[in-house]
Amino acid sequence: MLRYKILHRTYYNFSAAVRLNPHTLLIRPREGHELRIESSSLEITPPATLRWQRDVEDNSVAIATFGSSTSQLLIVSEVIIQQYNRAPLDFLVADYAIDYPFSYKPEDRFVLAPYMNLAVRKSGDTLDQWLAKIWRLDDQVQTYALLTRISAQIRNGLSYRLREEPGVQTAAETLSCGTGSCRDFANLFVEAARRLGLAARFVSGYHHAPPSAVDFGATHAWAEVYLPGAGWKGFDPTLNEIAGTNHIAVAVARLPESVPPIAGSFFGPAAASLDVGVWVNQLS
Repeated sequence: MLRYKILHRTYYNFSAAVRLNPHTLLIRPREGHELRIESSSLEITPPATLRWQRDVEDNSVAIATFGSSTSQLLIVSEVIIQQYNRAPLDFLVADYAIDYPFSYKPEDRFVLAPYMNLAVRKSGDTLDQWLAKIWRLDDQVQTYALLTRISAQIRNGLSYRLREEPGVQTAAETLSCGTGSCRDFANLFVEAARRLGLAARFVSGYHHAPPSAVDFGATHAWAEVYLPGAGWKGFDPTLNEIAGTNHIAVAVARLPESVPPIAGSFFGPAAASLDVGVWVNQLS
C-alpha cells in the first residue's frame, strides 16, 4: 500500500464583485478496493453550502452554493489516499475475450451499450485510416496487445501539447493536427476502442510523477476499456502506460466534457482570471 497527499488549489480572481452561481466540484477520488480515502478537507472562500451526491456514474460530486457577492473564489482540496493498485497487470481476461475480435455477452452488452456508441461515421474517415495502420481483419492479435498498440501509436505518433483552453478535441481533430493534451489523447483512445467494438470510457483524475524541479503532480486524463473477466482497465496513451499506482481516478464518464474538476458560472460584468495548482506527494 502507498499513501499520497493530493493538494488541489483553484483560485478565481474577478475584476469586480460578482454573484456566484452554483458550482459543481469533481475533485474527490473514487473509492474502492484499490483506493481508500484516509482523510479529506475542502475549504472554500467565500463560504459555501455543500451538498454531496453521487452522479449516474457513481462519481462523488459536491454542489457548492454561495450566499454573498465576491471578487475572489478560492477552492482548496486536500486529500490523503491509500493506493493498493500496485500490480495493475495482475488480471485475467475471460477466455472468449482473450483474442480480438470478440463479442460481449448479451447481458453485458446491454449495460455497456452507452460506452460503445459512436459519433456519426463517414466511410474511410480519418480514424478508420489511422486504425488500419494498427490492425487489419486478417491480423490475429490478443485484445490486450491490440489496446497497447493503440496506446503506443498515440504516444509515439503524436506530439503532446499542454492546452489551457477548455474543451476536448475529437479524434479527427487530434489526428489532423498531430498534437493534443492528455484529455485529447484519452478521447482519441476511447473513440478508437469504440470504433473496434469495445466499451470504453473517459477518466479524469490525478497523476503522481517522481519529484523534479518542475513536476509536482498534475490533473490528468486517461481511458478505461471493459475487458470481460478483468473489468474496467485503465490505459494512459499520453504516457503509454496501463493505469496503476500513480494514477488516481476522480471521475469516469461516457463523454469527456462531462467531468471537468470544477464547473460553474457567475453573474456580473467583471472579467475573470484563473490560477490552478496541483501537488501530488507520496507519503512515508
